[in-house]
Amino acid sequence: MSKQGQWIAGINAVASALEHDVEHVREVLIEAGGKNARLTEIEETARRRDVSVRRVNTQALEGIAGGLRHQGVIARYEAAKQLAESELPALIEGAEGKALLLVLDGVQDPHNLGACLRSAAAAAVTAVIIPKDKAAPINATVRKTSAGAADRIPVISVTNLARTLRAIKEAGVWVYGLDGEATTGIHGIDLRGNVALVLGGEGEGMRRLTREHCDGLVRIPMPGEMESLNVSVATGVALFEAVRQRLG
Repeated sequence: MSKQGQWIAGINAVASALEHDVEHVREVLIEAGGKNARLTEIEETARRRDVSVRRVNTQALEGIAGGLRHQGVIARYEAAKQLAESELPALIEGAEGKALLLVLDGVQDPHNLGACLRSAAAAAVTAVIIPKDKAAPINATVRKTSAGAADRIPVISVTNLARTLRAIKEAGVWVYGLDGEATTGIHGIDLRGNVALVLGGEGEGMRRLTREHCDGLVRIPMPGEMESLNVSVATGVALFEAVRQRLG
């Protein structure tokens, strides 16, 4: 990321950054003449929190947004909010036996990653774990697609995913990978304790080493003729099966 940071666009993304990570918001640009009540609320929040606000014309706003759907507002953001891998054990311990981790092995489409983070926030996951290599970074597109979820949940980028899976298993977390060819359905396993759900990226799914470090492989039952689901859809289905069990 450059010293100037990145631009995030859209009402939900900017509002969430102001609410959850205001120390990294450097400036907010709002479309001149915009009458949307949410834009007014964002402007008031930014000024109240001592963030610079400027009203600019539509052409200038669209030029800076670079093709992102901005909804009349963008913000210059200094750094994506991510935790260090060393903070993961404390998060698991703090969940008091109810940790729910989402592990995404190589999701490269930022729209898919953003959608996964949105489902993760809705399911109140303890943390999302992503590899540093061969995966989409938390960028402006991810933040936009996640509707602000990238600011609400811990996202941990790790150097060695297999090593991280070993570590969380040692911390008492059961690790289940989703695989369309598995014989066990996800509804047939207990997801109420410390659990990590692992989903592979687009195309090839989980890598071999990731698969080998899972305690078990499970599938989402699909009586229809489709062979697989989009990773973000599968993430939502898997997470909310865990939520169903925990609330049942």
